[in-house]
Amino acid sequence: MNRAELGAALRALRQASGKEAKAVARSAVMSTSKLSKIENGRAAPSVADVERILTAVGVSEEIKAEYMSVARAQATEATAWRLYRRMGFHRKQEQIHALEQNMTLLRLFQPSLVPGLLQTPEYIRAVLAGKELGEEMLTRTVSARIARQTVLYDDSKDLRFVLTEPVLRWRMLPPLMMAGQLDRLLSLSRLPHVDIRVVPLAAPQQDAPGHSFVIRDDRAVTVETTHAEMTVTDPRDVSLYVAKFERFTATALHGDAMRSLVEHIRDGFLQQQETS
Repeated sequence: MNRAELGAALRALRQASGKEAKAVARSAVMSTSKLSKIENGRAAPSVADVERILTAVGVSEEIKAEYMSVARAQATEATAWRLYRRMGFHRKQEQIHALEQNMTLLRLFQPSLVPGLLQTPEYIRAVLAGKELGEEMLTRTVSARIARQTVLYDDSKDLRFVLTEPVLRWRMLPPLMMAGQLDRLLSLSRLPHVDIRVVPLAAPQQDAPGHSFVIRDDRAVTVETTHAEMTVTDPRDVSLYVAKFERFTATALHGDAMRSLVEHIRDGFLQQQETS
């Protein structure tokens, strides 16, 4: 099935459901014009686009599985950040939110920054500052990311985070605000369905951290690079990321040992604040 055929099939499913394009587009977190282009074969849908459309249409799990396998035939997709800028970074956050609402298992590896779901509002602003957004767009994007964090309190989901120790020490904010960010990690780590682990610098390793990645339900991996976001869906490639995640999980501190390390680093920030 090529792009035009997939688009036509999605259009047929929507029409059979009796739902209007406007309603499906809204539920799928995309514009009506984008849905029209996908349905008419003028735009190639991403795997995430197809999943959101199928969910919005309300097809059976069997039909969804069939169409998702077709969508995954293109194993790797890349979307340049400039395209997200044009669309609006807040819309990107809304799209991620839709994915997170439908997933069961999340595994996130981050060697550079505190993951978005765990960030304080101040940390979010600091991360987005480098994207040179206007104040209105910055505020909307911060609000959209905070809205995503409601998934942290959904105990039907299994959320696993592995961070490297430098993430905790990287000075994205003044010392007092960094201490507040680490306090948030400590608090969230006590949620029964949230597993936050930290790979200490002192732990012997057989692997290099490389870059951050997110695995959702063993179906897709999202990788962020400097210029673009890539989505990997070939099961053979997804398994490579799962194995890498599990290797770092095995060497990471968790529970009280993890919290002791985070508290130690937090206290260091508090001491810096007192002496500054």
